[in-house]
Amino acid sequence: MKGPGHTLRKVYHESRDPVTFGQWGMLQIRDLCLIGRDSFYALGGTSEWSGTMAGGTGDGTMAGVDFSRPHPARMYDYYLGGKDHFAIDRETAERGMRSWPTVRTATRENRKFLARAVNYLAGEAGIRQFLDIGTGLPTAGNTHEVAQAIAPDSRIMYVDNDPLVLAHARALLTSAPEGRTGYIEADLREPGKILADPMVSEVLDLSQPVALMLIAILHFIADADDPGGIVATLLDALAPGSYLVATSVSPEDDPEGVHGLERTYREGGMTLRARRADEFGHLVFSGLELVPPGMVLVSEWRPDDDGPRPRPADVSVYGAVARKPSAPRA
Repeated sequence: MKGPGHTLRKVYHESRDPVTFGQWGMLQIRDLCLIGRDSFYALGGTSEWSGTMAGGTGDGTMAGVDFSRPHPARMYDYYLGGKDHFAIDRETAERGMRSWPTVRTATRENRKFLARAVNYLAGEAGIRQFLDIGTGLPTAGNTHEVAQAIAPDSRIMYVDNDPLVLAHARALLTSAPEGRTGYIEADLREPGKILADPMVSEVLDLSQPVALMLIAILHFIADADDPGGIVATLLDALAPGSYLVATSVSPEDDPEGVHGLERTYREGGMTLRARRADEFGHLVFSGLELVPPGMVLVSEWRPDDDGPRPRPADVSVYGAVARKPSAPRA
């Protein structure tokens, strides 16, 4: 029997009119086609399509997934050219791109930085454990794929606050047999809860070095939520020799475009706080040993070749990799 993904794609080609899918509420068939077969199963679909999904609430949401509001992870997936987003995410992302037309360049460069940073950590630095918070929707080159390609015994703990991300992660982020991956739904603004989750201690040994991955997430943390304190809490729980990898949108190279993006996110009910590179560095990397070249545009951090790279204004994302020393943080 052909699965629901085939049926949905067939219906989409025959009719693009909105249809009602029971407890999912009113969704366009295009949104379900964009989710794809694997995600459909992950979210509770079965081979016997009945028009309902596990966890449906009857009001346009499903197990905490609100289809009426944009979400940063789904918008990021759209910027990257992924398929796991809804109409509201696409519409909001398009408004953001009118303010900052090169946001897709920025997200691609940020993703390349993640791969190079994990390559360095698993290769040169010998790190075998990763705590990736703000995982986002799975795409090519996820943390565990890069790390386990170098060291198959690497162990990766994924954390995100979007139930849709968690469902995708369980279905698609599968570990090499020698290593381990785990997934929890949690919010970066509550670092104590992340550290106390039994799954974290099951996957990671916090008495040994861990790479804390905070890729393109800290700009979603408002000043009032104390992002510096959040990072300090997480790092204090990690062994000496652990690493922090973090990136953030910065307004210094294209203030008009980046501040326009900030407004778009706020209008969509989301926080976006762009920080200058020096401010971001002081906030999260104080007391750590920066790995050369230090805090730079993500496109300039140990590039793979000497070929042309985008203009700073087209990237506007800064990042760094830093090591936790044996002495306590200053």
